[in-house]
Amino acid sequence: MKIPTFTRLLSLFFLLQNPAFAEDDIPSSGALSKSSDELLFQDIPSVSTASKYEQQVSKAPASISVVNADEIKKWGYRNFGDIMASLKGFYSTNDRNYGYVGSRGFGLPADYNTRMLLLIDGHRYNDNIFESFYTDEGFPVDVDMIERVEVVRGPSSSLYGTNAFFGVINVITKRGRDQEGANIKTSYGTFNATKTSVSAGKRFSNGIEAFLSGSFFDSDGNDHLFSKEFVNPLTNNGFYDNNDGEQAKKLLGKLAYGDFSLEGLLVKREKNLPTGSFGTLFNNPNTKTVDQAHFFELKYEHTFENQLTVQSRVSYNNYRYTGNYPFFDDVNTLKNLDGKDFVRGQWWRGGLEATKIFWDDHKITFGGEFQHDFDQYQSNYNLLGNIVIEPKVSDTGSYRWALFAQDEFSITDNLTLNAGLRYDFFSIFGDTINPRLGLIYNPWKSTTFKLLYGTAFRAPSQFEIHSLLAGLTFNEKLQPEQLETSEFIIEHYFNEHLRGEFNFFHTQVDHIIAQVPISKNLNQNQNVDNVISNGVELQLEDSWSNGFQARLSYSWQDTKYVSQDTRLPNSPEHMVKLNLIAPLWKDKVFLGFENRYMSGRIVAANSKHPTSKVGDNVISNLTVFTKNWVKGLELSAGAYNLFDERYFDPGSTDHTQIGIQQDGLTFRTKVSLDF
Repeated sequence: MKIPTFTRLLSLFFLLQNPAFAEDDIPSSGALSKSSDELLFQDIPSVSTASKYEQQVSKAPASISVVNADEIKKWGYRNFGDIMASLKGFYSTNDRNYGYVGSRGFGLPADYNTRMLLLIDGHRYNDNIFESFYTDEGFPVDVDMIERVEVVRGPSSSLYGTNAFFGVINVITKRGRDQEGANIKTSYGTFNATKTSVSAGKRFSNGIEAFLSGSFFDSDGNDHLFSKEFVNPLTNNGFYDNNDGEQAKKLLGKLAYGDFSLEGLLVKREKNLPTGSFGTLFNNPNTKTVDQAHFFELKYEHTFENQLTVQSRVSYNNYRYTGNYPFFDDVNTLKNLDGKDFVRGQWWRGGLEATKIFWDDHKITFGGEFQHDFDQYQSNYNLLGNIVIEPKVSDTGSYRWALFAQDEFSITDNLTLNAGLRYDFFSIFGDTINPRLGLIYNPWKSTTFKLLYGTAFRAPSQFEIHSLLAGLTFNEKLQPEQLETSEFIIEHYFNEHLRGEFNFFHTQVDHIIAQVPISKNLNQNQNVDNVISNGVELQLEDSWSNGFQARLSYSWQDTKYVSQDTRLPNSPEHMVKLNLIAPLWKDKVFLGFENRYMSGRIVAANSKHPTSKVGDNVISNLTVFTKNWVKGLELSAGAYNLFDERYFDPGSTDHTQIGIQQDGLTFRTKVSLDF
């Protein structure tokens, strides 16, 4: 049933290549004319994340994807996980507590996204305890406030340091000039899910630019989840009722004048846990996590007459997490206890960087960063009524600093060498040096070859080293993960709007960190093994002036532990994705459709379940989006998991379940009004 359905949907993409759909947009046969070449390269998008300055995607030393605000609307993305799941080589998973993103076959369950670096308007967001971010409603920015997302694949530690392991995600939010007034959005969907957001922005004639937005999300969640591993009268015969709800509050503010800008962000998310994870009581309504974070950043950026661009940032950052985990103490009290987790992290960060062109053909970037983690507090204790039992506390601090340099050397008009190097020092383990080399060749204006090499590292987090939380114990002997990647990329424009990309990559990761069960209900983070990954990515994307847009991608990745010769948990071998936007009525009504196939994935083995596997799945989403009927009014309606696919994401060593059940067919309606 799955494959024929998917094949029929794929055929839509190739039908769109028929001139009958857009005869005026199809160029004449033969080679591109000179004027077509010039037009083509005017339309190539630019990015600033790959090299820390703006450049065309074809010149950047990486494979890059860009998602803009218009696409977010027309494809009906509800959260950041939806955005990442649509891109080649990436996939999203959810354990019904947090949302995660996997990249090129690496997506170890419950890794807290530590191997990807998240930037918000260039600000480093990953916290100083878990080194994490989440792709669910706990993502720090409401997707409606995103102007564009730049995703840079591959190691970027030569510029960004730790966490820039498999890639860097830069979320660029709206400014006052993008809003120029006020807006209110409200949506309603399955599980009584509501979201309301209000935003206002303006660029004033005196040069001041301001933007402010706030949003509130509330959902009852799935009220009747089933886990076959808990089929027992004592555990409600495997049904977890009415404990999947969540709430999220977000606030974003930006103020700019001249070369200075100030940005602040606040997010708080509460989530009930319906999985009985960490050995907690199954079907107990008191199992809950709360995450909150905020930062304030002051930025200065100026370009001098001699083409020297200087940028400096200083920020204060705060992260807090609390967890409540009820369980039955069958050792000491023979009563129900509440396990309590509390985490607090505070840090300030400063950075200075500069870019200048030397000798006409060298564009050099250099800079440094310092981060002081002056508060890294973790505690775990049990409560019996008001009595505290077995309290455990880790109260530490650390610091890190780095120096980096990069040279973009234009050897000839069509051959460029990009070389970068970064030195990092961490007080918790010492220093590391990571280079990146990129040779970029444009034999024709329509074709680019990229040969890339880079290394990266991921420092063990304070959570992994000093783990005291539910179901975990510490490991002070952890070493950083080390990565080495070689990649070959071909990018080619077949005409003004049809672009193809081919990627081949080879990656080796040494000392990868994963949770290992060391007793019945206790895990520990360890450097478990080395990993080898080989992969191929293919993509075709087309965009016509009449509003049609299509993207088709295929990813194959073979990612295995070296000593065990087994695939990593939660590592799909094949992924196929189709994304379409079609105008149904001029520039007023649009149909957004996406279809994603993912092959089966194995589950991390532990004492509760030996190595097992969750099956493949095909997920289809459909959105109808309208605008321009009434000035400032936009409407949309979406159906997600359109064919009600029953599918599971792999459980982690924290779960008794082999697979975590995901939602079936769901709906959402949305209204947006500008004032």
